[in-house]
Amino acid sequence: SSEVLEAIENVIQDVLKSLAQKKAPVLTLANRSDWRNIEFKDSVGLQMIPHCTTKQIRSDCPRSAPKFALMLKILSMIYKMVQSNTYAAKRDIYYSDTLLFGSQSVVDNIINDISCMLKIPRRSLHILSTTKGFVAGNLSYTEEDGTKVNCTCGATAVTVPSNVQGIKNLISHAKFMLIVEKDATFQRLLDDDFCNKLSPCIMITGRGVPDLNTRLLVRKLWDSFQIPIFTLMDADPHGVEIMCIYKYGSVSMSFEAHHLTVPSIKWLGLLPSDLERLNIRKDVLIPFTKQDQNKLASIQKRPYIACQPMWKKELEIMAASKLKAEIQVLTSLSSDYLSRVYLPNKLQFGGWL
Repeated sequence: SSEVLEAIENVIQDVLKSLAQKKAPVLTLANRSDWRNIEFKDSVGLQMIPHCTTKQIRSDCPRSAPKFALMLKILSMIYKMVQSNTYAAKRDIYYSDTLLFGSQSVVDNIINDISCMLKIPRRSLHILSTTKGFVAGNLSYTEEDGTKVNCTCGATAVTVPSNVQGIKNLISHAKFMLIVEKDATFQRLLDDDFCNKLSPCIMITGRGVPDLNTRLLVRKLWDSFQIPIFTLMDADPHGVEIMCIYKYGSVSMSFEAHHLTVPSIKWLGLLPSDLERLNIRKDVLIPFTKQDQNKLASIQKRPYIACQPMWKKELEIMAASKLKAEIQVLTSLSSDYLSRVYLPNKLQFGGWL
């Protein structure tokens, strides 16, 4: 915490120095939306390059002055929280002055900018993000406050903890982990008792694009157990993008890649080639939109696809067919095809990339 306080004090000292010299204060941070500032490393995923281009938030420019003020406001809130050892969720910060902040996304962006500017991970700033992910299966742990959590119990999932760094005493006999893109598929597998039927496993869903805590938990489980991690996504550009976030990270959080990515993640399904292999009827597939085409084209250009020839092939199949499929498409074969046939065969015979 002294490191955080010192980092904030340094920023404020620079502001005061500028004022004393009758100059307009500026805040400087790495430009994290620019792909030129990102490098791809097999072992880490996407990370910021050491000497990247920066952007300035100026106090004397009408366009950036409001943001400059809001950054100072949130810095002062963080400073107080770190001093008093209290925590707040991003929602709490927004609701402390909704008129001032205007929207939740403004707050979220500023918090990421501050984290990047101070080079301090977000959880060290005493800001918790709301969790939307679920975890189930062969896993138990103790939360920071001493609460014991057992994820093995039946057909209900446990919410991913809001302070992943604080959990301890992790115990699991799982043979693998399965990351499921969507909540509906996750619940279906829970109902089918998938976590126990085949061999003990841990299932996680970020319910779409994963939040920070879900990504932190995947990484923590990987560090703790070093078991294979598979992903089960829709066969569409959006599903591929989500899988890449778990595996390689995202551009906007590349300054925190070391805590968030698991480059050993495998693509289990739904593969575009599976649709042909299983003779899925064309009438249950969905035609691409213009947006799908653009997203797929942008994914194909990314640096990490070049080192994944098998993934590249699958994306080419998808691009050629211009058709996408949700995991639910397997119910056209039989209602429990996913848990009874598809996943057991894939896991037994190594049908992943």
